[in-house]
Amino acid sequence: MMCFEDIDRARKTLDLGEKATLAEIKEAYRKLSLKYHPDKCADRERRECEEMFKKINEANQILMSYCTSYRYSFAEEDVKKVTGEAFVEEHKRRFYEDFI
Repeated sequence: MMCFEDIDRARKTLDLGEKATLAEIKEAYRKLSLKYHPDKCADRERRECEEMFKKINEANQILMSYCTSYRYSFAEEDVKKVTGEAFVEEHKRRFYEDFI
């Protein structure tokens, strides 16, 4: 079971702010894993790269686990908080026009 400290450490390892999209998490992981991949590091830095690569992979696993187990609310009031009233109304209108 992970705690806030695990998630916070993971986001800092991937150099993310306190808010990030799933795409931003994936991009940060990709960028850092390419930078620190042991096969791409000079021999004298290999040990350091291996350690950092392990941390990056662990951080990614923690954040992906958190994101995939996050419980989303589809209640109207929660959706309106996230998307705004105009967004919801426009999508309702489009849905019903296309449906009918």
